[in-house]
Amino acid sequence: MLDSAQSLVEEHAALEAQMADPAVASDPAALRDINKRYAALAPTVAAYHAWTAARDDLEAARELAAEDPAFAEEIPALEESVTGAEDLLRRLLIPRDPDDDRDVILEVKAGEGGEESALFAGDLLRMYLRYAEQRGWRTELLDSTESDLGGYKDVRVAVKSKGTPGPGEAPWARLKYEGGVHRVQRVPVTESQGRIHTSAAGVLVMPEAEDVEIEINASDLKIDVYRSSGPGGQSVNTTDSAVRITHLPTGVVVSCQNEKSQLQNKESALRVLRARLHQIAQEAADAEASAARRSQIRTVDRSERIRTYNFPENRVSDHRTGYKAYNLDVVLDGDLDPIVQSAVDADEAATLATLGDQ
Repeated sequence: MLDSAQSLVEEHAALEAQMADPAVASDPAALRDINKRYAALAPTVAAYHAWTAARDDLEAARELAAEDPAFAEEIPALEESVTGAEDLLRRLLIPRDPDDDRDVILEVKAGEGGEESALFAGDLLRMYLRYAEQRGWRTELLDSTESDLGGYKDVRVAVKSKGTPGPGEAPWARLKYEGGVHRVQRVPVTESQGRIHTSAAGVLVMPEAEDVEIEINASDLKIDVYRSSGPGGQSVNTTDSAVRITHLPTGVVVSCQNEKSQLQNKESALRVLRARLHQIAQEAADAEASAARRSQIRTVDRSERIRTYNFPENRVSDHRTGYKAYNLDVVLDGDLDPIVQSAVDADEAATLATLGDQ
């Protein structure tokens, strides 16, 4: 596996040479792609150089130790440096999810539990919005259906990075582990006897696709317009501005009603449709790929319960990674990184174990 690092170092150098080429500099699209790949390789190249330097220092110390015992005392520390540098390089050489640099569309839907589930869906939405804020991402509400008590029957938001994120720092790279069923245990506001209830909400995360990547034929679409429902202001509930799009080849149905104009709702619905079609295509590719190329966490069934939020104990538990902490209030305020990192670490460990068996 480490042998592949040398080819990446050579590719990095070749890209650097290309960026100095006037022909490339005059082509903004090509230059953007080269810069993106160059930046993505930079951490691996730096880790490779750190590993080779540590290895050379260790070899030199071993040779000199035969003549000077003082060098023998440095060998244990140098061995630890080589091991640490090698572990980092191995993690960076793990095959990356091709969507890791993408923005996402995130959906939260109320499930079992009626109004309590809708209120919990609202809590999850707030958690993700606060997490995005902490990471410097932008969010955009695409569509929502509110419940009577102020929660959400379903809500859909776009999460976008600002600028060019580093490897593993884009919205999809972090939020892809959030897809699944989230269970809550607490006393609902509608419960007069103080009994703890269990309800759930579903989260779906999709990498956002550009229209140039996912071609949608107009003849494949059935578009219906209807009157928006739910609370709203001017134009809502009074005009046929809501849009429902059915993609006939796949049966995927997307609807949007939050915007005042039919055109705006249509554009939002098409964004979600592109993301869903991209995900369907990616899941089909993953199913055909070898286990070494599959994300161990990402491919888990979306119907599976992934996390429990226990309010009486102020506890949050991730059932895939075994992560558990008693700071639920902080997590719901957006401090998701420790939980997400546990999924990233589990994913990397599983992939490394698979690659080691080959």
